[in-house]
Order: sequence, then structure tokens, then C-alpha cells
Amino acid sequence: MSHLSLRAVLITVAVFLLASVPAFSDSQVRTVRLSYVEGGVQIARGSAQQFEKAMVNLPITQSTQLRTAQDGRAEVEFEDGSTIRLAPNSSIEFPQLVLRDSGGKASSVEVSKGMIYVDFSAEKNDEFVVQFGKEKLALSHSAHLRVGMVDDGATVAVFKGDIQVDGTSGSLQIKKNQTGAFDFANDDHATLAKNIEQEPLDAWDKQQTDYHVRYASNSYQSYSPYAYGTADMAYYGNFFNAPGYGMMWQPYFVGAGWDPFMDGAWAFSPGGGFGWVSAYPWGWTPYHYGTWVFLPGYGWGWQPGGAWTGWYAQPRVVNPPRGFTVPQAPPGTRTLIVNRGTGLTTVSGNKVVIRNNSAGLGVPRGQVNNLAKVSQQVQTHGTATEHVHTAPVSSPAPGMTSSGRSPASMGQSSRASQPMPRSSSPSPASSSRPAPSPSGGRPPR
Repeated sequence: MSHLSLRAVLITVAVFLLASVPAFSDSQVRTVRLSYVEGGVQIARGSAQQFEKAMVNLPITQSTQLRTAQDGRAEVEFEDGSTIRLAPNSSIEFPQLVLRDSGGKASSVEVSKGMIYVDFSAEKNDEFVVQFGKEKLALSHSAHLRVGMVDDGATVAVFKGDIQVDGTSGSLQIKKNQTGAFDFANDDHATLAKNIEQEPLDAWDKQQTDYHVRYASNSYQSYSPYAYGTADMAYYGNFFNAPGYGMMWQPYFVGAGWDPFMDGAWAFSPGGGFGWVSAYPWGWTPYHYGTWVFLPGYGWGWQPGGAWTGWYAQPRVVNPPRGFTVPQAPPGTRTLIVNRGTGLTTVSGNKVVIRNNSAGLGVPRGQVNNLAKVSQQVQTHGTATEHVHTAPVSSPAPGMTSSGRSPASMGQSSRASQPMPRSSSPSPASSSRPAPSPSGGRPPR
């Protein structure tokens, strides 16, 4: 049995966060998202070259390195929704994450070990390069592929699209459902097979791809200037129309005692100061864009706002309840853990016990059916026990019920209705603790 709360993902990483980042359109700086972390995952930033424990929602910038342990998996999500997924025992670096003067985004990833999956969504003027050994593949059209590294060679399997790999032995065209093999011990000699040999983790990659396709709907992307994070918001929460405020979003499984800063960390970077890193699986867009607003009778909600002024590291808060202390970066330079959440989510085998005020923390991504309905059960009973599906769940698409009818036709909505009223305001209590040492898995005593 494992207890999936912030206690299980305590941070030993100092995060590279810019205290004040200009709008993307006015800057060469790009920040992408560590969108999924499972098992042992470590991160190293720039010139520091020191690997530390990673957690979900860490910002990733140029020169960042990621590596996974034998039990580790990770996903990096880009602004347009493109993803890179790391299998266990894998290591990558991002030599380039910049914005061109033309407006195009230039991204490069270097694979030094293991296996990765790339799901690239092409946009005009964007550049996406994958390097492995002495080989390089530059993507200009949408593609989905797998790159596997071994000591004396590599393979590239193409699930979607057509690609070209350039190296010391020339160029190799690889089409859909084909595999290219590269022999590093023989001058990178390349061969082409007109089939793909399945790997055990192909099913996991497909599950994650299906999750993004299903939940990153256009209706939710309209509330964000970028695509990353929208699928998680659609799965873990609900948009609703708040009188006097307009469209707002709220996570499932929250009650009167919850606030958006119950679980996460203030992480320090010598070059940029402190930034807030949310521990919630949906905790990217609502903490870097828009505003958190407290609505009497309904609790906290996220308001996208009418004008996007760029990415920022520290969240904005409006209309907090009486007695609530607006989160502020701590003094000094030490990373601080914030761990006030009371809604402990428990997973045992193929069952998950979800409690109120968990806000989705610990709920496996895309593996529990109909979170809107489950959230109502949790609001009523305080807890709910649900089945965890290892394959993609066949839950309704956003805005639809399991019968295929729109919620409006049934007199209720799981995606566009107001949340249940709360009986009291969130608790203003707050506590922080220093991060544990890199060798420890629990906070210091």
C-alpha cells in the first residue's frame, strides 16, 4: 500500500524559476513543464550539473537534464502539447529551448541513455530536433516515434508520420510503421525494417497519448494561451460560470477547508529567486497564468482573465477570505515544503480511496472513470473507493455523460455547472518545513 500525497514526493531539488519572466512574445526565454513523474526521477539544471529529486510541475529550461531510475518514468510537456516520455533507466538533456525572432520555437533533446517516446505536434516555424549518438532527426511535421539507445547502437520506430535521420553514414528515411537501426560500432551503419517490434512500454505511451488527445479539448485551450496543462485541468476539474466573475475553474475533491497552496513548495534558484511549484497533478496553468479568486459560498477558483501577460513564477491571489494569509516567498535561500493537505489519497492494488480536500493529489492520471461523479460522492460521503484502470478509461469526453448525451440534456453538467456550495471558508492555517537532504525520503525530524 502506498500513500500518494506530497509526503511521498518530498522535494530535494532547488528549482530554476525566474522571479519575473517577461511575456514569451518579448523574450528568448522558454519554459516547458515536467508534467508526469513516477518512481525515481532526477533533474539537473544548467551549469550546476548536480542531480536532485524531481517532482511534477517543475519548470524545465535550456540545458536541463533529466534521468529516470529503474522504477522511474517521466513526461515533459511543451507549449503546443507536444510531449517527450522517458522510460526507466533513461537520460536526456535539453541543449536548446529558445524562441526565434520569427516567433518559432526551437527545441532540441539529446538522448544519452535508455528509451524515449516523442509525440510532436508541428506548428508553423517550429523546430524540434532529437539527437542520439552522432545521429540527428529534425521534425517539421507531426510525428510520433520511439528512440531506443543501447551501448553499441540505437533504433528509431515511427508510429505516425515520416521522418529523416541524418548521420555520419548519410540519411535514412523512416516512414510510418517502420524502424531504423543504427550500428555505432560499424560507422553508424543504418538499416531499415518495414515493421515495428513492440516494446512493453509502448502500451504505457499509448495510454498517455490517448489521455492527452481525449482531454486536451479545444474548449479548454481557449482559457490558456498554450496547450500544456489543459488536459490535466479537463480531467481533474470543472469550468463553471460564476456570476460577476465569468468563467472559472475549480479542481474536483475540494471542500471548505481547501486552498490552492496546501501542497507544494517554495523552491529557490540562485539566478532567479523563489518560485511556487504546485504538487497537484493539474498544478501548472493555474499557477503561472490568471488569478486565484475566493468566491464566498463556493471556495477557491481559478480565473483565466481576459488578457494574457505572460508566464510568471509566483501565483496571484484576489479576494482572499478574512484571516487568510496570501502566500509569500520565505526569507533566505532554502527550499521549503508546504504540506497542509488533509485529504490523503490511498492506492492499494487496483483500488484507490479518494478523500475530500485531496484536490486530485494522488489520483492516477486518466485511470479513474468520471471524476465529476466521484467528486460528488466524495462531497456527500467524505470518501470514495474507485477502481484504477491500467488501460485508458472509457469515461465520457469533457462535457458528455456516459450515455453519450450532453449534461444539459439531462438537467445537469459535469463540466459547465457551478460547484457545490461550501459550508465555510478555507482554513487560514499554514505551515512550511525545510526540504529534506538529497539522500532522504522524508522531512527532517
